[in-house]
Amino acid sequence: MTFGTRIDALRDRIVGTTTGLFAHAPYPLDNTLAYPGDPGLFGPDSATWPIIGDAAAFIGGIRALVVQAAHPEVVAGVHDHSRYREDPLGRLSRTSAYVTATAFGAMPEVEAAVAMVRRRHKPVAGTSHRGLAYSAQEPEMAAWVHNALTDSFLVAYQVFGPKPIDTAEADRFVAEQTRVGELLDAAPLPETAAGLAAWIGDHPEAGRSPGMAEAMEFLRRPPLPLKVHIPYRLMFAAAAATMPPRLRRILGVRKWPGAILVGKAMIGFLRWALGSSPSWHVALLRVDAPVPEGIFRQPLRAAAPPASNPAA
Repeated sequence: MTFGTRIDALRDRIVGTTTGLFAHAPYPLDNTLAYPGDPGLFGPDSATWPIIGDAAAFIGGIRALVVQAAHPEVVAGVHDHSRYREDPLGRLSRTSAYVTATAFGAMPEVEAAVAMVRRRHKPVAGTSHRGLAYSAQEPEMAAWVHNALTDSFLVAYQVFGPKPIDTAEADRFVAEQTRVGELLDAAPLPETAAGLAAWIGDHPEAGRSPGMAEAMEFLRRPPLPLKVHIPYRLMFAAAAATMPPRLRRILGVRKWPGAILVGKAMIGFLRWALGSSPSWHVALLRVDAPVPEGIFRQPLRAAAPPASNPAA
């Protein structure tokens, strides 16, 4: 076996291990090529496709789950109604499928993902430990979940992405993401990166709760396969290091020395092994946009359009 062959085999093992974590829900873009020319919510010239399509989104996803735990009513809804403890990879896969569909899907795929979330959220209601009623359909609760995702993907790209982005590009990403939030009736939806960071970091409802303690214990040590446990812990530390100080105090996480540098090394390695998201790749093919050279290496998962389709 040549050195190049060994390298390719290593990359393929990493791809298999990583994608296997997200394979516990149907892939939402299986039929996306049946919608030729449909840019979905964003399109090839958006800020969303390269930001969510980069490997830094792995840290962004971890960060978002941790930030979401800082809202007592949101985390009470997760505690009372979610099966994340019994089916952690299923919940991870469903969340990933939702983000993939809304970011890269054609409009029918976006609408299907939003409808699925609405159905799942409808029965999520109750009372938190501090006696406040909650409902996943409330605009403010939906906004906390949505805004945590937007802020976390952006911050992860700013810190761990392949190239710097300026304020205008960051603001463009945040403004684009309000389109997703509006589909879920979330409010408020800040439209600038600075406004979003302030809304998250200074949110008056953020605080400790029994649900937060349980969620953080789970997020620190989720029941993942042994071979991904250490990489996950390193990315968790990197995610924690990017959080506002107030949220770190509430959540009980520390900014470890060197965590950012380790995170950059981890994401650089994953970017080398995985390339950019194959969902971004297939979305570019769907709209017949130029495909950047050298950034995609995973096989496409979407099916080819039917032979009878005149656009095929």
